[in-house]
Amino acid sequence: MRDRTFFTHPQHDWQKRYEALRASFVERLPDKIVADRFGYSHGYFRLLKHQFRHGKIDFSEPVPEGKSQRRKVPSAVRQQIRSWREQNLSAGEIAELLTEDGIELSVRTVERVLAEEGFPKLPRRTRRKIGVTVQRATIPDRSEVVAVDDLQGQRFDSAGAGVFLFAPFLAQLNIDKIVHSASLPGSKVIPAKSYLLSFLALKLLGTERYAHAGDHGFDLGLGIFAGLNVLPKCTAMSSYSYSLDAAHITGLQQAFVRQASRLGLYDGSILNLDFHTAPHFGDDSVLEKHWAGARGKVMKGALCLFAQDAESKLLLYSAADIQRSEADDQVLSFLSFWQKVYRGVNPTLVFDSKLTTYRNLSRLNERQIKFITLRRRGRKLLKEAEKIKDWKRIHIPHAKRKFPNPQVHESTIELNGYDGHIRQIIVRGNGHQKPAFLITNDVETPVELVVGTYSRRWRVENGIREAVDFFHLNSLSSPILTKIHFDIALTMVADTLYSMLAGKLRGFEECDAPKVFRHFVAGKGVVKIQNGTITVSYPKRAHNPILRAVPWSHLPRKVPGLDGAPLKLIFS
Repeated sequence: MRDRTFFTHPQHDWQKRYEALRASFVERLPDKIVADRFGYSHGYFRLLKHQFRHGKIDFSEPVPEGKSQRRKVPSAVRQQIRSWREQNLSAGEIAELLTEDGIELSVRTVERVLAEEGFPKLPRRTRRKIGVTVQRATIPDRSEVVAVDDLQGQRFDSAGAGVFLFAPFLAQLNIDKIVHSASLPGSKVIPAKSYLLSFLALKLLGTERYAHAGDHGFDLGLGIFAGLNVLPKCTAMSSYSYSLDAAHITGLQQAFVRQASRLGLYDGSILNLDFHTAPHFGDDSVLEKHWAGARGKVMKGALCLFAQDAESKLLLYSAADIQRSEADDQVLSFLSFWQKVYRGVNPTLVFDSKLTTYRNLSRLNERQIKFITLRRRGRKLLKEAEKIKDWKRIHIPHAKRKFPNPQVHESTIELNGYDGHIRQIIVRGNGHQKPAFLITNDVETPVELVVGTYSRRWRVENGIREAVDFFHLNSLSSPILTKIHFDIALTMVADTLYSMLAGKLRGFEECDAPKVFRHFVAGKGVVKIQNGTITVSYPKRAHNPILRAVPWSHLPRKVPGLDGAPLKLIFS
């Protein structure tokens, strides 16, 4: 005979769930007491309540104990399930396809039918094997060119939507003309412009190269930016970079600097030069050992030369994998490059004492190129400086300078290997324990301007540090084995694009790339293609009013990767 224990101590699972939920919602008992009474864990009972609130538990027709309700499946549906399994579709995928055809079958029922038909369970497959990402986006078999008409009506999220902020500036620089002038090669499937924009998209996002493929490999937004369905795989990108020879990369830099100079991005009167060693920790015996100033030691790596416009602080030239025997002549190689792309103005070159030799300084003087550099000082020079009495105090007009009033002593000297006399300026009281010995062939510029010009040479060092920290210039060992010269050429392009964007952001004109990326470029967006227009919508962010204030209407709103398709940027 049944009594109250039938309700307080239910034996069947469906009744136990019913009584537990009733005790919680009707009797208002605490969850802990209910869970302990009916033998549930606290987490599982909270799940039961959640499922009940959302209509996922139905007590209208409980299944009779000891019996199983098996739905009869028509033979036609069985045959359809068989054909789909022969295509290696899982039970879940088959259930979804049946639902699209108006046939509601549970995954358990599909699994039972497959077992009855003699099909074994499919082995566990990764999402890559299944062909979808975590967000259920389709993984294409390969990267290929797309057109705007192919994308009509599509809408998707993009984690790298910030790269579209640079599209108007790429259009300003005429990236098509740059690619054509540099004669960059393409492949049968992917053109040269798409390869270049693929590399550039990764560089603009500031992600370390070893994480590029995994983080952005299936981002459809980045693919559209480059004119592709998705970015090429890391193997294809690596192979492409190594297919470029020195002529291609030099041509790329020349074409880019020409276009940038036409936009007036460079002042060109004063250029800072400096070496940088990109360290390599592998077993490659081809690389020589060079001095790495940031690490304070000699180590294996690729020696690179950078040139920077002193006024705009933009990198405008790079050379990589320089041998020790070639290092002294790099200043002459740069001068030949610069005179080809920027004619009419002879610049003043500023560099340190280790960049070249006194003999090459004489060659610069013969070409009427002004320079400011340091003299290699020794004990003898320091002792002679201690004997000097007639020091002159000057003022360097620089707001942020900590020591604006150093003492100087001017003289004219001769150097071994240098033809003629040269101007020497000894500087002390500039924050260093030992005096500095500046030498220059500029005898007309006032001493204050000469000292001030050399003191701002740290700008190129800051530019190199930014290239290392944000653009990951030192990442030579990675799954994307990129040719180092091509990588630093892309760094030069990315540095210019960030400067162009910052110049349009009110209050952020002088900010560096990491800060601009953090406040404006980083983050997701929604990309929509409708009526041939690419619309990129950005979610609400604190700095969106600054982006809305940018005069986008005065810029070419185009997507260069999609043959100049119209671009619309929306900031919530």
